[in-house]
Amino acid sequence: MPEFFDIACNFSHKSFLHRLDEVIASAKSCGVKKFAVISANIDDIDIVRDLKLQYEEICASTAGVHPHHASELMNWTHQDLKEIISKASPNAIGETGLDYYRNLSTKEEQINAFKMQVQIAIELNLPLFLHQRDSHEDFYKILMDYKNDLPSFVVHCFTAGPKELNDYLNLGAYIGLTGWICDAKRNQELRESINEIPIERLLIETDCPYLIPKNIHPKPNKNINEPKYLPHIAKEISSLRNESYDEIAVSSLNNAELFFSKTT
Repeated sequence: MPEFFDIACNFSHKSFLHRLDEVIASAKSCGVKKFAVISANIDDIDIVRDLKLQYEEICASTAGVHPHHASELMNWTHQDLKEIISKASPNAIGETGLDYYRNLSTKEEQINAFKMQVQIAIELNLPLFLHQRDSHEDFYKILMDYKNDLPSFVVHCFTAGPKELNDYLNLGAYIGLTGWICDAKRNQELRESINEIPIERLLIETDCPYLIPKNIHPKPNKNINEPKYLPHIAKEISSLRNESYDEIAVSSLNNAELFFSKTT
């Protein structure tokens, strides 16, 4: 059975409370053997650290603050955040970036938090786990400002088209694809440009419990996404790219292991 690495698991979400062992066991039975546990806010950092320690043989982790929660950092110094991230010993910094779709934090707060975390990633020599929605111009400008020092980074949950894809690839990005790729109606641009992603830069993810693949049948209870659906996403990617399912599995696993190989 092909083996997979799910690079985006929000295991601190309430959907997984008291049943994470079951969720992981179900995923393993489908070939998903490794998981990256993602931090979204300050409170998450310690929770994610503890989950990584609990499942240390199979889990990598990130430490950082999602743009939705960027306002949490307005009274934090660079050194304060660097210290809490260092203590968590993550494999990557994030989830950070910009999200102008909802603007749950102001644009100024998001930009400040993003720059702070990019700088910390450079100082700690850790990869960046990045989020971008409706903010490509500012997001790309910030990456360009640091391009000579940027560590490895992944633009996770990539849903855009060839212009954005080309910009990120030219900076050496990894591209993370989710179950969004399974929605032919809403995702024509990405489906048409998916072959432009070099296989050595391709990562796959569920972003569970979010983003259940549109074409999963029957639908899971309460539409809660789980890592066990990662092979379904891989099959869709395989079909669109005209590459074998096994090739997608092996390449994405190797890419993820390389990406998350560092720790503080």
